Amino acid sequence: MRPPPIIYNLFPTLAGPLDTWAEHAQRVAGMGFNWLYVNPVHAPGFSGSLYAIKDHRRLHPALVPAGESAELGTLRPVVAAIREAGLGVILDLVVNHTARDNPLVTRRPGWFRRDASGRVQSPSAIDPADADRVTTWGDLAEVDNAGAADREGLWAYWEALTLAYLDLGVTGFRCDAAYKVPAELWRRLIGRVKERTPSAIVLAETLGCRLEEVEALGEAGFDYLYNSSKWWDFREPWCLEQHELFRRIAPSVSFPESHDTERLAAETDGSEAVQRQRYAFAAAFSAGLQTTVGYEYGFRRRLHVVETRPADWERPAFDLCRFIGRMNALKRRHPLLAGEGVLRPVDRPPGDAVVLERWSDASGRHRGLVLVNTSRLGAADVTLAPEAVAGRRLWRPCRDGEPAAGVPAGAFVRLDPAEVALVMEAA
Repeated sequence: MRPPPIIYNLFPTLAGPLDTWAEHAQRVAGMGFNWLYVNPVHAPGFSGSLYAIKDHRRLHPALVPAGESAELGTLRPVVAAIREAGLGVILDLVVNHTARDNPLVTRRPGWFRRDASGRVQSPSAIDPADADRVTTWGDLAEVDNAGAADREGLWAYWEALTLAYLDLGVTGFRCDAAYKVPAELWRRLIGRVKERTPSAIVLAETLGCRLEEVEALGEAGFDYLYNSSKWWDFREPWCLEQHELFRRIAPSVSFPESHDTERLAAETDGSEAVQRQRYAFAAAFSAGLQTTVGYEYGFRRRLHVVETRPADWERPAFDLCRFIGRMNALKRRHPLLAGEGVLRPVDRPPGDAVVLERWSDASGRHRGLVLVNTSRLGAADVTLAPEAVAGRRLWRPCRDGEPAAGVPAGAFVRLDPAEVALVMEAA
């Protein structure tokens, strides 16, 4: 069985020039991550956004070390250093749009969607909660991957670019806005990736899209999807329903925050307990786990695809490196946590506690419980059925340095504020 992807997102313009990345990689590997994901590193268009790519073959000027070339090949030794640290390297693969001032817009006009007057269209998205709210990204030009006049030439361009990334040593891809790209194109690109690098992983960014759009990608060959557990309040049924639907398509990746969200520490006024809670819960929810640079230190400043720079690196509010390392190690080694699993709610006890039953797979070969105190203000008591805890141990990863122990007599557990605990077989 493939080890679960435990991913650290190094936001490139916060990290700074490429010659600083090897040091970050050593720190990340020391916390037990096995993948380093970086957002687009390319030269941006007029807006300066990382996701508005003007030149796929040149680097963002903020990332080019002094005296080095801006050619994409400058990445090669950096990627090698990251891999020598024991990390796979995931790069954003953005094929649904380019910067509006990308030369391809004029050199290959038939590759882009255009309105009735022939003007290039910008991509947009409808708020799933309010169809009247539409966001349009005016700095972007939407690629017509489905109906381009020279579709073969367009798809060959994406294929050549993907292979060029593999030549640099990249071993994984996060496919931006995957649901906006034909599944047939993804099958072609993923097929080429797997031919060249069988151990590579390919993740589909599908946040905010409709279920039918996710299902349409089911045959494309993605290794992982991203789930929405970050937004779950531990009460409404939608999150467990999504988990059940997604696991039939592909395993998924959880995250307590991302480069697109507010910082969790900012949302909770710097609660270290919640920072631990949401990381531990994400680790227990699904096969994959991802966090963002600075999470371990309680950074509060939201990352910005245009403005963020190394000067935005914050003074740590706390240091969760040891906790994250222990949680990552437990996820890697325990069979109950290593896969997508099956999640079922257990009758909710009175108070603030939530209990989920987790199986390692549909056969229930390994079974356990995930206990969550949803309150960060007070303790929560849970009394568990004896048959649910027989032969299992209580793991309390949110508590520093506390080893797993037998479940207390009477199967009674008092959870600390915002604590996540696990009842599992010995590993």
